[in-house]
Amino acid sequence: MTSTPAPVLVGCSHGTDSVPGREAIASILVDLATLRPDLDVREAFVDVQQPELPDVVAGAVPEAPAVVVPLLLSTGFHVKTDVAEAVDRPGAAAARPMGPDARLVEILADRLAAAGLRSGDAVVVAAAGSSDPEAADAVREVVAGLAARLGCPVGVGFGSGAHPRVPVAVADARAGLAPGGRVVVASYLLAPGFFLDRVHESGADVVAAPLAPDPRLAQIALDRYEEVSAQASATWSRVAAGA
Repeated sequence: MTSTPAPVLVGCSHGTDSVPGREAIASILVDLATLRPDLDVREAFVDVQQPELPDVVAGAVPEAPAVVVPLLLSTGFHVKTDVAEAVDRPGAAAARPMGPDARLVEILADRLAAAGLRSGDAVVVAAAGSSDPEAADAVREVVAGLAARLGCPVGVGFGSGAHPRVPVAVADARAGLAPGGRVVVASYLLAPGFFLDRVHESGADVVAAPLAPDPRLAQIALDRYEEVSAQASATWSRVAAGA
């Protein structure tokens, strides 16, 4: 009896025209391959870049199961629609998005430290945003974790979809500053690109670097993969056996 091959890990991101953004996202796939050189790791995108997610999944499942890991920080349209439709076939499964996760809080705290966060500064987390309430809730869970980690209040602003928008959150934080304090933004974004450019225009005094590259991101993605890999393998095996 032929054993079931390990599921292909399809790392799926939004896609961007930003070259640094592409490099940052690609670093997650490189780190995944380093963590698990035995796995077939493939990249896919839901917009802007190629190859498109449905094509990658369709190319994998004739030979092996496939698990799509959304390299996205919360649920929303791309997870609930694009990813869900791509895995609507036997032997394919969708993992959870990257966030919320305590390790993302750790990375945000490290980025703020590297940016020179000091006592008296006001912190605002900037997220891309989504009209899906679950996405905003997921962001706020990370914000609460960061506030607990830093031991101070942390505001939140969104690039689109949800409110307050980042410039409003920055202005609100500035209104409550003590003399000498600064508004420091924690970029809850995986990579440089359109949203980070808008964050830099938000009026903040300091903008911390985005999350990637960071090897912890690959570990999160691998954990998401392992949560559903057995499910994908079992379904694929039944189909392969003609059940």
